[in-house]
Amino acid sequence: QVQLAESGGGLVQAGGSLRLSCVASGRTFGRYTMGWFRQAPGKERIFVAAISWSGDSTHYADSVKGRFTISRDSAKNTVYLQMNSLKPEDTAVYYCSATYSDSIYISRHLYDSWGQGTQVTVSS
Repeated sequence: QVQLAESGGGLVQAGGSLRLSCVASGRTFGRYTMGWFRQAPGKERIFVAAISWSGDSTHYADSVKGRFTISRDSAKNTVYLQMNSLKPEDTAVYYCSATYSDSIYISRHLYDSWGQGTQVTVSS
């Protein structure tokens, strides 16, 4: 497994932006597909975005498409989630995840490494 540590969360007004970062350590970062999930209070953890190990493929949840961008910098062992035009319904704890694969998955059950999460709060 790979160890993951998120940062970049915070409080922002609706319409604002945040960039989340996730630093990986341990096994070779470049062989992992990376994902972002989020969990609002009382709700299940749901898929937000994912990027293949090569960086050539990405996938987004419909709710964030056109507003969020996932990217990775393999030299820094880091994956990013740029979040623009934030809405109150984006409020959640955001989790970084990894799976040893070059395929993109949207099911959280197919990711075997998780960070501790970072809180994002969007005020109206």
